[in-house]
Amino acid sequence: MKLPDVLILSLALAFAIIGIHLSLSQGVEVSYPVFMFAVALLFWFQYRRTNDPKDSEKPKQKTKKRKKH
Repeated sequence: MKLPDVLILSLALAFAIIGIHLSLSQGVEVSYPVFMFAVALLFWFQYRRTNDPKDSEKPKQKTKKRKKH
């Protein structure tokens, strides 16, 4: 995992924790935008992970078949 991916995931976790704190102290209406921002960061993280060009260049490993005795 690259540094930007770690930062995005960490920010998403931080915003989720802030959203939980806000929802417990001030209500769900106040924390809703914070939760949506955390979800948007999670979607961005998943988009970066699935569209990583490094992953598509990796050759698939061949599986070895075992002989039956």
